[in-house]
Amino acid sequence: MQLQGKTALVTGANSGLGKALATALAARGARVLMLCRSAERGAAARQDIVAATGNDRVELLVCNLGRQADVRATAAALNSRGEPLHGLVNNAGTAFAEHGYTADGVERTLAVNLLGPFLLTNLLLDRLRAGAAAGDGARIVNVGTKIDTAMDFSDLSWERRKYRMMGAYGESKLGLIHFTRELARRLDGSGVTVNCAFPGVFMSNLGGTDGAQNWALKLFGKAFGWALPKPEQAAERVLYLLESDDVAGVSGAYFGNRKPIAAPAQADDPAANAELWRHAAELSGLDAAGG
Repeated sequence: MQLQGKTALVTGANSGLGKALATALAARGARVLMLCRSAERGAAARQDIVAATGNDRVELLVCNLGRQADVRATAAALNSRGEPLHGLVNNAGTAFAEHGYTADGVERTLAVNLLGPFLLTNLLLDRLRAGAAAGDGARIVNVGTKIDTAMDFSDLSWERRKYRMMGAYGESKLGLIHFTRELARRLDGSGVTVNCAFPGVFMSNLGGTDGAQNWALKLFGKAFGWALPKPEQAAERVLYLLESDDVAGVSGAYFGNRKPIAAPAQADDPAANAELWRHAAELSGLDAAGG
């Protein structure tokens, strides 16, 4: 898909992979919608991107993905414009050292990493269908991770089990693969595709200022960060799914470096994908049947 003149939304766009993606999209001539939780950090990142690319068609949308009211308000504002959306990258992700809940009563990692993207995407589907109808199709890319795990659908908010930061993170990211596959099934024939990307291991700020990396991750980053790829390199894997003709029409796949990779076994089960959708719809107040 030719990105020049197209509109793409990137979540978590003020730093790391999200900022690298927003910068690359702006450099390609796209109109970029940066969805960021912090107005201050988002504005600073926007200024950097415009200065680096010379493209001033970069807009900041302030939204906390962990607050469903924020997500609904942002989607409503975008829908009211009636403009097409050609690309959506659900990039934002976090991890919390301590168990906690959002104002919506949902475990925080699940809320930000899965339910926020699930709700935002569903509420913007008409904009994406409009983008697809404009000619070139529209593409959704969910940014996942590579952790071999399985979701416990009976305890998504870690109320029964002992909370583990990386366990909660891994399950929430596996949920994105389940979501990707079920959404691909539902969008079949619409001109809108959805795939999941594993961007590889790279220098990131997982957890940001509100989340918290554990001490081992922080120590590794300080000692060996020089050896890890930069976010700009990781962004190429995501951009491939957004723009390459090689994946035009491909939907429901899990990609590594420009080729499909194996997902955790649970994500290969259509019944599990449908179950995740039902739980996510219930927790985010959507109609499970209609999406």
